[in-house]
Amino acid sequence: MPVTRDAVLDALRPVQDPELRRSVVDLGMVRDITIEGDHVSVTIALTIAGCPLRAELTSRVGDAIRGLGVPDVAVEFTVMTDEERAAVGEMMRGGAGGHEGHDHGNGHAHPHGGAARVLPFKEGSRTRIIGVNSGKGGVGKSSVTVNLAIALQRLGHDVAILDADVYGFSVPAMLGVDEPPTVIDKLMVPPSAHGVRCISMGFFIDEDQAVIWRGPMLHKALEQFVGDVHWDEPEYLVVDMPPGTGDVALSMAQYLPRAEIYIVTTPQPAAQRVAQRTAAMAKKLNLPVRGVIENMSWFTGDDGKRYELFGSGGGQLLADDVGAPLMAQIPLVSELREGGDTGRPITVTDPHSEAAEAFTSLAESIVALGKGRVFRSELNVS
Repeated sequence: MPVTRDAVLDALRPVQDPELRRSVVDLGMVRDITIEGDHVSVTIALTIAGCPLRAELTSRVGDAIRGLGVPDVAVEFTVMTDEERAAVGEMMRGGAGGHEGHDHGNGHAHPHGGAARVLPFKEGSRTRIIGVNSGKGGVGKSSVTVNLAIALQRLGHDVAILDADVYGFSVPAMLGVDEPPTVIDKLMVPPSAHGVRCISMGFFIDEDQAVIWRGPMLHKALEQFVGDVHWDEPEYLVVDMPPGTGDVALSMAQYLPRAEIYIVTTPQPAAQRVAQRTAAMAKKLNLPVRGVIENMSWFTGDDGKRYELFGSGGGQLLADDVGAPLMAQIPLVSELREGGDTGRPITVTDPHSEAAEAFTSLAESIVALGKGRVFRSELNVS
């Protein structure tokens, strides 16, 4: 029986755009379909000809059509008009018109703008906000964030990272992301690596450039990181919070009022005392502290013996003080640090290592906790 145009469209419906993760048919990307005997040619509309995921899309479309028994498939590309791209952006924001699609812009997105926005992750959202915080820098908070996110993804969950550490951004390098966000009508589409997508200040300024901003500018940038990004409602949004109790933490409490806080500390009691301030801040902001993560807990030598280089007991002391469980103790291993430097996290490169298994156990424990509370928008504190 000859292949029909409707059969080709039906075969393409499960094919998703690699970035927007929507059907290419529903996005309005499928244009011309030409059928000549055993040859099928399909034209896909992109926003620009230089789409970096063009090869992936070619493979997905070709495989789907060949699944109909078609031996000869050609995939060609065209470019959307400005009006079509604007309609795509409107639809991604929840508007009524246009087809969804994707736009790779002309360079890096910029985290400034003045358009009105509707913030996501409110009542009814399936997304759990996992705020990874610490009382001070240098305790491995970003490493915990990245490896926890990957561990959650490897458990089968849809995961994204928001790098809210505006001054000390490091997630893109640690995650190994080498593409900037794409832009659809001023809406950013976060890039991904290892199955985890992320947004960070690191995409918008040079790595060696200092962020010298006062509170209002930080507040505006974070608002756009939440509201002007096509997050696509992940199951988990892991937020790398800045250390301490400053402006960024206050802004994130406003934009992500459903966040759960997990505090990273190290074993020494002095670090535990500093981390208590983060717990006190969370309490004042009505954000539940749901667990403590002790990093650099021990080093396992070649002799198999554990050496507690930074003392012991700090994580449990903090957990007891804040009334939350000690969720995990992460060992100190050089591969964990090296993975952060090279963009090859240990949960990817050595998933059966002692450290990676600790992150997997942490992810499983967070999943098992479930959502901590029901957010009700009508209950406001003024």
